[in-house]
Amino acid sequence: MSSRSWVGLLAALLIGNAAAASAQTRAKDAAETGLPAWVKTVGARRKPSKKRVFEANAYGAVGDGETNSTKAIQKAVDACAQAGGGIVQFKPGRYVTGALFIKSNVSFVVGEGVTLLGSQEDSDYPSVFTRVAGIEMKWPAALINVNDQRGVRLSGGGTIDGRGKKWWDRYWNLRRNDYEPRGLRWAADYDAERVRLLVVWKSSDVSVENLSLKRSGFWTVQVVYSDHVTVDGIKIGENGGPSTDGVDIDSSSHVLVQHCDIDNNDDDICLKAGRDFDGLRVARPTEYVVVRDNLTRHGGGVLSFGSETSGGIRHVVAYRNRGVGTSEGLRFKSAKTRGGYVSDVLVRDLRMENVPLPFTFTLNWNPSYSYATIPAEIKNPPPHWVVMNTPVLPVERGYCEFSNIRIENVEAVGAKRIFTATGLPEKPIVGVTFSNVTAEGDEAGSVEHARDWRMNNVKVTTKSGEPLKLTDAVNVETPAVSKR
Repeated sequence: MSSRSWVGLLAALLIGNAAAASAQTRAKDAAETGLPAWVKTVGARRKPSKKRVFEANAYGAVGDGETNSTKAIQKAVDACAQAGGGIVQFKPGRYVTGALFIKSNVSFVVGEGVTLLGSQEDSDYPSVFTRVAGIEMKWPAALINVNDQRGVRLSGGGTIDGRGKKWWDRYWNLRRNDYEPRGLRWAADYDAERVRLLVVWKSSDVSVENLSLKRSGFWTVQVVYSDHVTVDGIKIGENGGPSTDGVDIDSSSHVLVQHCDIDNNDDDICLKAGRDFDGLRVARPTEYVVVRDNLTRHGGGVLSFGSETSGGIRHVVAYRNRGVGTSEGLRFKSAKTRGGYVSDVLVRDLRMENVPLPFTFTLNWNPSYSYATIPAEIKNPPPHWVVMNTPVLPVERGYCEFSNIRIENVEAVGAKRIFTATGLPEKPIVGVTFSNVTAEGDEAGSVEHARDWRMNNVKVTTKSGEPLKLTDAVNVETPAVSKR
């Protein structure tokens, strides 16, 4: 080929790449057009700035996959914090550790070739005051804890393996062989004391980046009572155990979740704000949250709201997310004793592939779990049982309000039941708007106890072509449904 031809080919390639990049930029700009100004304020505002390195191995950590290095790693973290901050890192290896407490201004680097293995000893996870599934109580510390700290970064490209099967088995044994036969299904989650993988508690300016997290004993990443937190580029997998949520944002604000790849057994990305009497007492919302550019695989919901809604969930923007094989897509759930609200939510540019239930709404979620009743024969119940059984009064205070929810530019293929929405006769679901939605599935589904729903350019294709079923639905528009 002549030099002139090579020049022409190179020019064509450059022009093509530039055009593709320009198209990607235009698509990104379009997705971000019209977003509220607060979107730019979410996430961690600062990271540790000092570069002094504290190698955990110098403090006695051994990466042989057997030696318990909890105390040695904690010594390295404490020395780093006492020096004003810096980097804690490891030589390549597999390090067994129990609960670690990361301090302010520390960059905790689990580098490539490094794996932290969760200790199998209960004594390595001291009991701390925390919030578990919407209730404040004492509970084992997480494997990685950021408690009451500022300016923390967790990163490095390595792996944190909770080795959670021990706690999964404990839960199933307690629930199936003891609690369910006694009508105590609702208490099993709170009494099994499963170890979470990573918890950010009452902290600010925290980044969790570029880590592989797996086999959590319970929830994987929980951000609770915190603000300005970024969860970026983490991969969650091998979470086949019960309640192994991916990322839970719990009564926190100005949180950014982006570029994550999540594969687990329960909610993939979930927003929460407390449960029942205790959640209403705390009354702290989850607000100003951005969820973008994430991929979810197995799990309970691409993006879930609740069921812990007591403190309220508001000011949420989610865009450019994708669900592949996730059991539900957009999942709004609460119960008749939760109270609170889910409001001012914008979801756009979402693609769902083989997600059986793309759009679900319920105000009476999972009664056997949601409603606690202590049997009369139990005379001295644990304190958290008493809290969970404290009634929400008046009864109307327990009804959650779903309102002002906008869902636009969505494509769903391979669904089973496209719409599944059930409000309460006493509290309908109001103010939901769907725009520019195409969905293909077995059936359109149903909407019950709802008011003022809008469907603009919503096209549904199903096996039968039967319309969306409406029950006690006032001023609720229906999509165009065709038979495939």
